[in-house]
Amino acid sequence: MQVTGVDGCRGGWLAAAVSAAGEVDWSWTADVTEVLRDPVDAVAIDIPIGLPDAGTRACDREARAALGRRGVSVFPAPVRGVLGCTSYAEARAVLAAAGVPSMSAQAFGIVRAVRQVDEAITPSDESRVVEAHPELAFCLMGGGPGMPGKRTTEGASLRLRLLQTWLPSAPVVLKRAPSPARLDDAMDALACAWVAGRWLTGEASVLGDGARDRRGLVMRIAG
Repeated sequence: MQVTGVDGCRGGWLAAAVSAAGEVDWSWTADVTEVLRDPVDAVAIDIPIGLPDAGTRACDREARAALGRRGVSVFPAPVRGVLGCTSYAEARAVLAAAGVPSMSAQAFGIVRAVRQVDEAITPSDESRVVEAHPELAFCLMGGGPGMPGKRTTEGASLRLRLLQTWLPSAPVVLKRAPSPARLDDAMDALACAWVAGRWLTGEASVLGDGARDRRGLVMRIAG
């Protein structure tokens, strides 16, 4: 069994491939297709999969509610109409013309990455590739809602302890993560790998109402 957790980081994607023996193989790529097509048993990636034409996805609303004050870390998935936009101003104009509420600049910041994943997958991938959210994963690991921020000393220490309950070698493994990834990127990738393992064994919690977008992609978040 091998599972992979993927987190977006500066200019690309950080992937943690974890074997059944707990060995971790890190990789960084600018092309997410390389990771998604890697022949592992399951992949969990921290990016929206399945996009609404308007409004918000049920899985995003449920994830925010589950995370309490850390719910602010769950950005609403962009609506499909903005995927072709190259600037925030263009996205706002497209949304206004469609009579759809505007989006935050932070939410627009992930549009390029969302587009890359959307172009790389089809509904046939859904049994193996699943959307995850690291903060939800850490919450379910035992951190609970309202954890301190991941870039604080307290928050990083808590997340490391949680990872060690699953992967005892986490402190050593994290030091081997390739640049340009930061420590929090590496922890998030490992948290996604934890979700991928749960998905593979049927233990994962799944948020969402089962709705599919116009491409047939199911809108859900696994944890």
